Amino acid sequence: QLQASGGGLVQAGGSLRLSCATSGRTFILHVMSWFRQTPGKEREFVAAIKLSDDSTYTAEAVKGRFAISRDNAKNTVYLQMNSLKPEDTAVYYCALDLRIGVPSRSQNDYQYWGHGTLVTVSS
Repeated sequence: QLQASGGGLVQAGGSLRLSCATSGRTFILHVMSWFRQTPGKEREFVAAIKLSDDSTYTAEAVKGRFAISRDNAKNTVYLQMNSLKPEDTAVYYCALDLRIGVPSRSQNDYQYWGHGTLVTVSS
């Protein structure tokens, strides 16, 4: 089970940190990712972390501003979002892919999803 939190309203240029807590199992070899979605659009890949070696992958649209990380002790994955822009406004979802390999950027490859958390960036 995945539980996302940390969304809210922030001014442009501000920061937020999203959290995705996992429960029930400890995922070691898999991939955790963040996606975001705006009305009428498909979920867009934001960032991923391979739980086997902590390697990270970030979408070009957020590179240099967003960072994904994890805390093993807390079974939690984070998305640190800095220099937020109004176009970052979306519902953010965390997702788990149980396959082993290079993280997928397609929402269709993820088996488990948390409930979304809304991020609103005002101009």
